[in-house]
Amino acid sequence: MRHEDVAIQPDPKRKFLFTSGGNELHADGIRERIAVPARSGKTSGDLFQATVGAALERARNAGQENPIVVGAIPFDLGEVSCLYVPERHEWRTCKEPNGGAVTKRIMPELLAQRSYPDEAGFKRAVQHAIVNFQHSDVRKAVLSVIRELQFAEPVDVERLMTSLRAQNTDGYQFQVPLPDGSELIGVSPELLIRKNGRSFTSNPLAGSTRRLPELAADRDAGTELLRSEKDRYEHRLVVEDIHRLLQPYCSQIDVPDQPSLLGTAALWHLSTRIEGQLNDPSMTVLQLACLLHPTPAVCGYPTELAHRLIRFVEPFERGLFTGIVGWCDAQGNGEWAITIRCGIVERDVVRLFAGAGIVEASQPDCEWAEVQTKLGTMLKACGLAA
Repeated sequence: MRHEDVAIQPDPKRKFLFTSGGNELHADGIRERIAVPARSGKTSGDLFQATVGAALERARNAGQENPIVVGAIPFDLGEVSCLYVPERHEWRTCKEPNGGAVTKRIMPELLAQRSYPDEAGFKRAVQHAIVNFQHSDVRKAVLSVIRELQFAEPVDVERLMTSLRAQNTDGYQFQVPLPDGSELIGVSPELLIRKNGRSFTSNPLAGSTRRLPELAADRDAGTELLRSEKDRYEHRLVVEDIHRLLQPYCSQIDVPDQPSLLGTAALWHLSTRIEGQLNDPSMTVLQLACLLHPTPAVCGYPTELAHRLIRFVEPFERGLFTGIVGWCDAQGNGEWAITIRCGIVERDVVRLFAGAGIVEASQPDCEWAEVQTKLGTMLKACGLAA
């Protein structure tokens, strides 16, 4: 892409937020957008990586010491990316959540809500996938739903983010301005990849169960998840695939033999923290992200066959849901989280997304209950019951 083909349009009103641990990345002003699909982004010389590198170099030449690219990449790497180089960015220490800052009525009146697909349609899709497993090489497919909320007035995104933060103190919180004026927001528990120099970390999640209000019952639910043959099988497919993809690029890689529990406000997840050292420190975090994405945690296994099944049974295009969101600096370091527990705010409409991993042992009723639980994170932020 030639420099003259790129429209540099600073926009001080749009801002990006990404939290990690106790730190927040704040970026504002859109210096340059990057819409090139990331399909071949694992290769350093491909069009996507070359476009990102050129944009970062122009920002450095304009005076930024270590410019960054931020934003979101869709579930389907063949679709356009939603990335940009901001005019300004800084890291801040996260403030303590202030539940009192959230008023009881943070949202306008809810006029209507509906699910795509509805309960019967989702369960049919789950059953279709299970039958497909018995007659194909697909072993897992992740199926999803959209819950669309229609409000009486435009939604205040800042107040919605405040509510989301107050109720979810952990995870990767994010806010991404999209080209059509809407906002992608959410709080993901799942780290696809983090890189600093040669070191990297990936923390896939697969297999989950609902948290319970009573302490002993909640502890038992986590223990039962750790023992679940169905959930451990689903989790193992994800971990083994990430290990397979990363190993050729590593001088060292450590993969725990058994998963552990990771808890959010709504769910227990099976979690495996994979760490290692790269052979080549110049390999960027965006290259690693494009190498791994989409993982079996959000697509299925084998990836391409599962993707075909998803396109056949899901009645909508996912877009940015189950894509990745994060940042990469000019040195190739950064973090990318899976875009789950999220929604898109477009004036008076909020679209929420959730999915569940389907394997042959799945039960349609249980999978429907799981996606409703996962929708609960964003529904509660909207002041609604799951």
